[in-house]
Amino acid sequence: MKNIEELFPFLDQAKTITIVMHLKPDADAMGSSLGLCHFLNQFGHRLHVISPTNWADWLKWMPGAAAVTDYELNTERANKYLDEADWIFCLDFNTLARTRHMAGKLRSVKASKILIDHHQEPSLQDFAFGISDPNKSSTSEMVYDLIVRTGHCEKIDVATAQCLYAGVMTDTGSFRFSSATADVHRMVAVLKDTGLRHSKIHEELFDNFLENRLRFIGHVLQNRMDIYYEYNTALISVPWKDLVKYEIKTGDTEGLVNYPLTIKGIKLVALIIDRDEEIKCSFRSKDDFDVNSFARRYFEGGGHFNAAGGRSSGTLEQTVHQFIRAMKESMFELQKP
Repeated sequence: MKNIEELFPFLDQAKTITIVMHLKPDADAMGSSLGLCHFLNQFGHRLHVISPTNWADWLKWMPGAAAVTDYELNTERANKYLDEADWIFCLDFNTLARTRHMAGKLRSVKASKILIDHHQEPSLQDFAFGISDPNKSSTSEMVYDLIVRTGHCEKIDVATAQCLYAGVMTDTGSFRFSSATADVHRMVAVLKDTGLRHSKIHEELFDNFLENRLRFIGHVLQNRMDIYYEYNTALISVPWKDLVKYEIKTGDTEGLVNYPLTIKGIKLVALIIDRDEEIKCSFRSKDDFDVNSFARRYFEGGGHFNAAGGRSSGTLEQTVHQFIRAMKESMFELQKP
């Protein structure tokens, strides 16, 4: 994979560019993709943004979100955009498999694929150019850094700032995590100088749900959470019938995995959800427990040191048993003070 800076001299030459994010995008995936789109649009490029799947309603406020193509709903149109592209930017995923049904198409297209991502262990052979930096808080921070390095900070308008702020703010846990470095706060200061109203973005992201979601969370915390104090671990397992009963939509379970981290002494949290089509897993940790390695070893997943995801082809009950075995095998790391 070549250095992304080799593309800088060609930024002012009009091209057809497609920007792709990972499936079920979160605020960082959508924010970094749309932020990059707004920036590149000022150079006169022809731009398209594709999500492999649908996305949460609370992301639809982002400038440009209405023009994003859902690959599963509009496969023919999305494939056309991929076929016509000169460059394909791949944001916030480290392997093409994170685009689900789009992965095969991405492998076959002739366009140069350009990686911008902060997850560990990327498949570098899949990309012609790019940058991978697991030390960065978010892909949105990386897009901001990219803009700075091109020497075109003046092109950061309010729309770009809104998208990038949403991504970096959510991926740092509202600036709580250790990844919220001094550079992140300096970035936010620059974004604020564009006229960004950060409080409005917090409202759009966190105060924009229906009553059923709050009742679902209460039900889950009361009835679906188990605490294993001897392993400093919490487990939430959600059956498909709960999602149906509370009419849970894409994005409604966002943040649920973080609730047990507020319990004193808890070092590892797992959220296992039966999505009907497959079992999805989310992992969070504190201190020195590496959930990236944990997810890769036991659940066909990965991500970051303290935040990762995975999957299982078994039933919910089988996956829970699998997690309990994995937890017990990790006893030494989990019990370390």
